[in-house]
Amino acid sequence: MSLTPSNMLALGTKAPEFSLMDTVTDKTLNLQTLKGEKGTVIMFICNHCPFVIHVNPEISRLAKDYQNKGIGFIAISSNDVKNYPQDAPHLMKKKAQEEDYSFPYLYDETQDIAKAYDAACTPDFYLFDSKLDLVYRGQLDDSRPGNGIPLSGTDLRNAIDATLNGTTVTSNQKPSIGCNIKWI
Repeated sequence: MSLTPSNMLALGTKAPEFSLMDTVTDKTLNLQTLKGEKGTVIMFICNHCPFVIHVNPEISRLAKDYQNKGIGFIAISSNDVKNYPQDAPHLMKKKAQEEDYSFPYLYDETQDIAKAYDAACTPDFYLFDSKLDLVYRGQLDDSRPGNGIPLSGTDLRNAIDATLNGTTVTSNQKPSIGCNIKWI
């Protein structure tokens, strides 16, 4: 298990556009149709990373708590499936069903989208406001596999709440820590 931190893309960055295959529906979806009315969470995750496996219950809860409030959720896997076959699209679909994802789980085969977002690890979280300007990037919360801290989603939840309330998201943001994206 490697410990790779987020690259911390500059706040205010406009969300890079994309069109990617949703592994659950086998349809190509894009940012404009998936974005939320009040904000959008984009998560770079994968199937096999122990850090993602650890946070899966909370990201599923988080989406269910906020989707009806105008926050869109999008998960993207950009891992090299040749060398990491457990992250293949047909297994992504299975994982989405097992974890009860209420959001699309997209496959970034070329890794161009991960590069556009300067994503470094899984999980890597980004929150964009209603204008698709970056207001938060970093960790879900302080919980990590084996550290005994319960999952809460506190950091990302606070950022989403501030966005929904029209208040400024704190710029004191901690990077996410996880497995490095498996580059081709």
